Amino acid sequence: MQLTYQKAAEADYNVLNQNLEKKDSLEILKWAYQTYGDELVYACSFGAEGIVLIDMIYKVKKDATIVFLDTDFHFKETYELIERVKARYPTLKIEMTKPDLTPEEQAETHGAELWNVNPDLCCSIRKLIPLERQLNQYTAWISGLRREQSPTRANTQFVNQDKRFESVKICPLIHWTEEEIWMYIRLHQLPYNELHDRNYPSIGCEHCTKAVLNGEDARSGRWANSNKTECGLHQQK
Repeated sequence: MQLTYQKAAEADYNVLNQNLEKKDSLEILKWAYQTYGDELVYACSFGAEGIVLIDMIYKVKKDATIVFLDTDFHFKETYELIERVKARYPTLKIEMTKPDLTPEEQAETHGAELWNVNPDLCCSIRKLIPLERQLNQYTAWISGLRREQSPTRANTQFVNQDKRFESVKICPLIHWTEEEIWMYIRLHQLPYNELHDRNYPSIGCEHCTKAVLNGEDARSGRWANSNKTECGLHQQK
């Protein structure tokens, strides 16, 4: 059953998720690629969940397309990880998607350090608009959301109506715990971002990501100096 954003009603998503509810993550990915084929893309941030999904996707579709939102502001460790992933999975199509504005053009147009002055606008320019441009080319996309990550993600289903990008969002890892993510990484000896070993559980742009203290929420290091908790990719209209 292939859903499209334009033609499917909420009830259709409910029925589909009921049919898929007992499948595991690899089965969800197999279903997704059998259903959408090249109309499916994975938008990956190369966090721990992303590494798990890449490994699973490679088992299902070795020439799958993966999009990374290259904001120009990522940590060097993130870029180094991407190169290691490319070497390990050479047939994957990893696309580095850039914003329309270079950092210099953004500073000239909106002022220096926009991430401090107006982080929502910065995320819109460097993440939301580029991802929207990419997703317009596809019917569905894969995300590494997990229910335990935050209250806003607690009701995520395997297949979701994405009103933000007018797309179908598939989330194979919704039932995984953080412990299970790391068990998989270690079991399969997967490459991962070194910053995870330095108290960076959630890694975004260098300007907006800090290490967290023991006992703090895993996402407390993101936009730590503001009330912002999400970049907006997973917020609905």
